[in-house]
Amino acid sequence: MRIAFLTAPEGVEQVELTEPWKAAEQAGHEPVLVSTQSGEIQAFHHLDKADAFPVQEVVGDTSADSFDGLVLPGGVANPDFLRMDDKAVAFVRDFFEQGRPVAAICHAPWTLIEADVVRGRELTSWPSLQTDLRNAGATWVDEQVKVCDHGSNKLVTSRKPDDLKAFCETFLEVFAAERAS
Repeated sequence: MRIAFLTAPEGVEQVELTEPWKAAEQAGHEPVLVSTQSGEIQAFHHLDKADAFPVQEVVGDTSADSFDGLVLPGGVANPDFLRMDDKAVAFVRDFFEQGRPVAAICHAPWTLIEADVVRGRELTSWPSLQTDLRNAGATWVDEQVKVCDHGSNKLVTSRKPDDLKAFCETFLEVFAAERAS
């Protein structure tokens, strides 16, 4: 599978990018770093700068139909930057419109809210997003990982870095099942 990992140019929580990326590679898939600008993205360990990673494709020059699924890593700043970029929001929305699976962790559901794709869905996130999600029409649950199939696609969400093992196992299972169907 070819899996898009969408991040802003800065602000992604590094472990929420690198652990799912590693899991996808180890499962034999092709992760692709997509961002709103070419060059590199700057990852963070919470509020401290971490490593930089090369952007492989730019939103606006690529589309959902060239991927089997989408992973949205968190970090506080990352999804806040993404939700302010019309092309990034349209890219995310396109996965839902095409029925392709999406996985989001921590603060990443902010971008889903902006794409208006959470209404009627059940998901989890970093706890501070629960009011935002409810106001956008979603049902928020406090679970390590949540798979929602009440919509056009499968949506896998998780709360925080401590949940990464379950998040990675689940999104890979869901993405593989969707591709097989």
